[in-house]
Amino acid sequence: MGAVVALDSLLESRRVWRGQPAPRAPSRQPTGHPLLDDALPDGGWPEHALTELLLPADGIGELRLLWPTLARLSQADGMVALVDPPYLPFAQGWARAGIDLKRLQVVRTDPRNALWATEQCLRSAACSAVLCWPRSADDRTLRRLQVAAETGQCLGFAMRPLKAAANPSPAALRIAIDAQPAQLRVLKCRGGNPPTRAIPF
Repeated sequence: MGAVVALDSLLESRRVWRGQPAPRAPSRQPTGHPLLDDALPDGGWPEHALTELLLPADGIGELRLLWPTLARLSQADGMVALVDPPYLPFAQGWARAGIDLKRLQVVRTDPRNALWATEQCLRSAACSAVLCWPRSADDRTLRRLQVAAETGQCLGFAMRPLKAAANPSPAALRIAIDAQPAQLRVLKCRGGNPPTRAIPF
């Protein structure tokens, strides 16, 4: 039986080659938050995919998280759709965040048709990003939204209650937003393991 040799000694004697990770290409969909970009395998939002933002309450920073991306997309002539938002968007706030209001569409519908409208916006290829606030969405519904985002080559963002983290999801990325302290926890990310530490926000 062969002798046990410490890995460090093999590396030092150059008898074992240590591969280097391939340099990561810049993301085509940066989040606008460098610490979050560094923590995500793609270096930004997963392209053509659904991202879930899990919230303990409305208005704790989800729009602040998305505004840099939405501003970049709208200024590049991309359409941004808000499907049945829980509150009427404050136009001056969105404009101050850099969003081109001519490229912002608010879709008002009843809760029963909101998921259908979201799916149509994602699938249409007319939108660069679609935001939705599903009140109840099971795994099958979320899978339909994920497939629609892939088909329409669109960024989809679903704002859901934090308690939904207990259920599995087909979303490519799941981020929980904590209010105290203000931080982001990546619960799931396609293409790699989620970071073990929360990201200050």
